[in-house]
Amino acid sequence: MNSSQVDAYLHRIGAAPPQRPTGQALRRLHLCHLRAVPFENLSIHLGEEIVLEEKRLLDKVIGARRGGFCYELNGAFGALLAALGYEVDLLAARVYGDGGRLGIPYDHLALRVRTVEGDTWLADVGFGAHSHFPLRYTERGEQPDPGGEFRIVAAGPDPAGARGGGPAEAGDLDVVLGGTPQYRLETRPRALGDFRAGAWWHSTSPLSHFTGSLVCSRITEDGGRITLGGRTLKTTAADGGRGTRELATDEEVLTAYREQFGIELSRVPTVRNRSLNS
Repeated sequence: MNSSQVDAYLHRIGAAPPQRPTGQALRRLHLCHLRAVPFENLSIHLGEEIVLEEKRLLDKVIGARRGGFCYELNGAFGALLAALGYEVDLLAARVYGDGGRLGIPYDHLALRVRTVEGDTWLADVGFGAHSHFPLRYTERGEQPDPGGEFRIVAAGPDPAGARGGGPAEAGDLDVVLGGTPQYRLETRPRALGDFRAGAWWHSTSPLSHFTGSLVCSRITEDGGRITLGGRTLKTTAADGGRGTRELATDEEVLTAYREQFGIELSRVPTVRNRSLNS
């Protein structure tokens, strides 16, 4: 990334340029990103190609003012952090699904980030409802966060029925929220291109939850969350209050994308794989 791209990215997320790549600055950037750049899978349902190349990701997040899913959001955020002086590793993970089943290899992309102070963090702006702030990578105790109580622990044996089978690799970690494992993290650094097969699978497979549903979600300024799933607009306040509204017309849906997420669309996305919703 060049300096103009860095400035544009920081403007996109409403963050001031950090003076140094510190942990405190990382926390601020992480939260700003979650507030400004939505987790969304609209490209899958709009017939848009998802290309895991830095320029294409920046064009989408900065130029088109869109969001994306994990490969896009953490791919772009990792590029920003590296340009700001952080040491960044892309890490692969497999997401825990129903019954504790692990998903496909390269199911998820997360970031291991080292700061100028020598601390290491797990940053993840691409998992939907997750931690608001990066987690301490080497901490094995409880890590309170507005998103819940998190822990990073050594991975145990693979759950029964896990795709791929076999024991966990030495050093693998489980990211746990409220006692429930969210994903299993590998510790070997990867390249962005390594995730292309995972992105293709999630964009095309009838077994992927991304092809069977529409989602657009972000953290709100008060620490709550707003989510548009199809035509259902849901809000959750930081104090736990909830609201749900059904949008009756296409114009209402397009207005919600524009006003709540800053996304300008010319048409309402249509779910690609309706069989998962039937």
